[in-house]
Amino acid sequence: MKSWKWVQLLTLSLIVVMVFTACGKSGNSGNSESSKEGSEVKITLLNSKGEIQAQLEEAAKTFKEDNPGITLEIIPVPAGQSPFEKASALYASGNPATITMLDTGDVEKFKDRILDLSGEKWMADAVDRSTSLTTFDGKNYAFPLAIEGYGFIYNKAVVDQAVGGAFDPATINTTSALEDLFKKIEASGKAPLIISPMDWSLGAHYLPLAYAGQSADAAAVAKFVDDLKAGTVDLGSNPVFNGLIDTFDVMAKYNIDKASPLSGTYERGPEVLGKGEVGIWFQGNWAWPQISSFDTASGQYGFLPVPVSNNADDFGNTQISSAVSKRLVLDKEKNTAEQQAAAKKFLEWIVYSEKGQDFLVNKANIIPAFKNITLEAKDPLAKSISEYIAKVKTEDSMSTLPADHWAKIGASMQKYLAGAADRATLTKEIEEYWKSVK
Repeated sequence: MKSWKWVQLLTLSLIVVMVFTACGKSGNSGNSESSKEGSEVKITLLNSKGEIQAQLEEAAKTFKEDNPGITLEIIPVPAGQSPFEKASALYASGNPATITMLDTGDVEKFKDRILDLSGEKWMADAVDRSTSLTTFDGKNYAFPLAIEGYGFIYNKAVVDQAVGGAFDPATINTTSALEDLFKKIEASGKAPLIISPMDWSLGAHYLPLAYAGQSADAAAVAKFVDDLKAGTVDLGSNPVFNGLIDTFDVMAKYNIDKASPLSGTYERGPEVLGKGEVGIWFQGNWAWPQISSFDTASGQYGFLPVPVSNNADDFGNTQISSAVSKRLVLDKEKNTAEQQAAAKKFLEWIVYSEKGQDFLVNKANIIPAFKNITLEAKDPLAKSISEYIAKVKTEDSMSTLPADHWAKIGASMQKYLAGAADRATLTKEIEEYWKSVK
């Protein structure tokens, strides 16, 4: 009986050993599977150019076809939220995107959390000065995604009819000339223009023309901004600022939505311009995909500068605003080395593959910041900007404004547009804002 118990114990022990051995093998098998699965790398891209969300999603699919082991998810920045705010929130949650699309001025704020990209292959092909504003202590932290420009977009069919012949954009070089064009468009039975009242359009694009228009010298513009911060600028007596607001007053007078100036939406702008209901829209080349869906002018559109005086020789009257506007940065805090490598591969795919270049130029309608990309822009707005660049008729966009500039100054501009604030109030709010900037 005693020996029988020993046999039972021995048998039980063998069973336990076998079970654990099996579990161990099973566990090893699982780890092996996990290792195989680990070859699939998932990365994310935070997109702050909402108008190319669909194109980016399609590019992600094409990229995966070329790189089967990499899955790229495109995360849109919510409407009304700045890329800085969304990126900061993701970092605060401990879940930053692998690739984040930032405005130029925000890159420095994240430089301790993002990769140094100075040694990347595409650096040698980047156009001159395209990485200068994202280089700190000799290290470049960002990929220059897009050269963009903005000003008055005109529908050639509408303005040709208004002027009774072939419209020459070079004739619009003063505020008075602009108003004369508005009058002619109105007389032809069309609305002269539409003002899109979003804070980002007014605060990040329109009002900054008052800063950039101070001088063709970038150093002088930088000093002007420093003086604004120091509180030593009297905007009320500044001719460029007042000239820009004079032009804005003319715009407000001929705005199709002047009865309810804050009711407009971004989506309404391309519709009424494309359909020929208005002749002009203040916006940038990024709007072409939306305009094209309503196009009744056979793709005939172009840009006019925003004049700031009645002297055609004054700087700004014949220049449109352009710069590298969007940058891609790569997280180094939370994303793995494999994810970082996959993200770098995506950047190289954009610059060097035919499919990547096609996405950038033909699908997203972006003017590339790389010399090796020789595809010519197909859309008329990118072509128009390229012509201004070729003629050296551009002024640098204000790419390094504080992250909250568009929201705060945009709100002040909205009040002014709606008649809820006069010029003195607008001027004071802008001056007070800059004094609060650290």
